[in-house]
Amino acid sequence: MTLQMEQIETAEQHAAFNARIARGEKIEPGDWMPAEYRRQLIRMISQHAHSEVVGMLPEGEWITRAPSLRRKLILIAKVQDEAGHGQYLYHAAETLGATREEMLDALLEGRAKYSSIFNYPTQNWADVGMIGWLVDGAAIKNQTMLAGCSYGPYSRAMVRICSEETFHHKQGKEMIVAYAGGTPEQRQMAQDALNRWWWPALMMLGPHDADSPNTGALAGWGIKLKTNDEVRQEFINEHVPELLEAGLTIPDPDLHQDADGNWRHGPINWDEFWAVVKGKQGLNKERLGARRQAHEDGAWVREAMEAYSARQVAQAAD
Repeated sequence: MTLQMEQIETAEQHAAFNARIARGEKIEPGDWMPAEYRRQLIRMISQHAHSEVVGMLPEGEWITRAPSLRRKLILIAKVQDEAGHGQYLYHAAETLGATREEMLDALLEGRAKYSSIFNYPTQNWADVGMIGWLVDGAAIKNQTMLAGCSYGPYSRAMVRICSEETFHHKQGKEMIVAYAGGTPEQRQMAQDALNRWWWPALMMLGPHDADSPNTGALAGWGIKLKTNDEVRQEFINEHVPELLEAGLTIPDPDLHQDADGNWRHGPINWDEFWAVVKGKQGLNKERLGARRQAHEDGAWVREAMEAYSARQVAQAAD
């Protein structure tokens, strides 16, 4: 199917499409678009949707162990938000011709990727706060950029998602700042959590630009408005001063501020990143196992919906 679509594409169609991108117009589902633009968007949006859904797992397991009713309510609301984000994004991908079943099958069969950071384990309650501060903080940097992307449904979904992720980010920061100013045991918990999540947070923004094969095409089509390294630099410049102000130590002996005021990080362990992405390290098997179990447990809901739909069709035909 893809090959046939590529064969009938003309230079005039590409020129008109690129002119629309250059004018800053939004591309909508019924508009003509290059097959590769459609394929890249389906890959990117479905991967984003999978990340939201799998991302519910590391924090969801701490709901029953929240230290107070307030913390429990905040965490429940946050996990529910992530489920909603997954729904927005699956709907956005469906407007491009992908079916929900195809996308979920790709995830459950291990053919589709999700954010590598959700393959890291959570070891104590401070990890929940650090995920909110760093992981959601990194996500916001990426998602704010995507809210301005060229594909209308993805762009509009990101506006709503960014507003909720901002809440997630603030609650995580509030929690860690409170612990960093608390008892010696609480301060140590906050520091240990930072030691565990600092480098994975930097990695989740993607490989260096020179090692990112899709960045050039995505930038040319107005899907990515900034490169991985640009977004990572924004994240570091914002978070390093805040973490230092909280009295925490960044686990990077090479971290320094250059003459332009940018905070520069030391070498990133990309071998670890790719091992986690490929499921050779971390909790990939456990995360996919949990998703498969949830999918199987929900079979009765899908069957009930199909039966209801069939009855509606039959009644309309009478």
